[in-house]
Amino acid sequence: MAAKLISIIIPLYNEEDNIPLLYKKLKSIVNFMDYDFEIIAVDDGSRDGSFHELKKIEKKDSDFKIIQFTRNFGKEMATTAGIQYCSGDACIIMDSDLQHPPENIPIFLEKWEKGAEVVVGIRNKSRKRPLRNLSSYLYCKIMNMISETKFVQGDTDFRLLDRVVIDEFKKFSEKTRITRGLINWLGFRKEFVHFEVPERANGKVQYGLIKRIRLAFYSTVSMSLFPLRIAGYIGIFITSMSALAAIFIIVERYVLKDPLGLNFSGLSVLGFINMLLVGVILMCLGLIALYIENIHKETLNRPLYVVRYQNKKGSVENSEKK
Repeated sequence: MAAKLISIIIPLYNEEDNIPLLYKKLKSIVNFMDYDFEIIAVDDGSRDGSFHELKKIEKKDSDFKIIQFTRNFGKEMATTAGIQYCSGDACIIMDSDLQHPPENIPIFLEKWEKGAEVVVGIRNKSRKRPLRNLSSYLYCKIMNMISETKFVQGDTDFRLLDRVVIDEFKKFSEKTRITRGLINWLGFRKEFVHFEVPERANGKVQYGLIKRIRLAFYSTVSMSLFPLRIAGYIGIFITSMSALAAIFIIVERYVLKDPLGLNFSGLSVLGFINMLLVGVILMCLGLIALYIENIHKETLNRPLYVVRYQNKKGSVENSEKK
């Protein structure tokens, strides 16, 4: 009986120093397991020597596959390309900076063999990163309140997907996508593996604070309609309060002849109410603009990414090759 094939998907950007270390670590683990492995490295338009390092590995390892984008399309698209390209009975997605420990791969596979269709790596809380712990906690709380898709605090992109999950994921057509959110939305059976996050091996974080904040905004918009609804709720609330305030001012000043001595100036009251309403309108327009942006991207129907180099025959869906 042929061994099962496991695809290891590694999205990367400017990781030339970490690629040899990660490859060596991976091979030291997978070479002693009763599975066949393919490693798919997706170069997300790196500007350093990452592609050169990948090519050096390609020359000596026939199971090492490379997808190179023409430019930086983002981690979500790089992960998507790897999932669309892989041919394994299951795939494991992991970062290239060794903060997703390869030592956990046997544990992921053990849970998969016992029936899990998705195995999710859960990052243990770090005392060195209280701000990140807090932001992760708040993000999960908010998303679980406003979205039908449930998130677990500390969940990461370090996860295993069964072939049935891979095939269903490939049906998604969203241009703005959060990989883990889409996987959670599919609703397959999950198991969890907790792990300690080691220090980054080399280099600096390529997906930093700004990109994480942007990711949080887009995940809120793509996974929930609540922000669009809350804009309407706030508008109704402010309009109601403004109407009550207007009635109070009219009665207090013009009907009862200012018994409280508030001495409202008509112009000042009007200015206050206008500022309030303008602020609400601008906030609502900002929220609506995010949804319009998503609709705009979908109607353009551009490819998710553009591939410059692909070293193995296969089909990368929703892409174009240059």
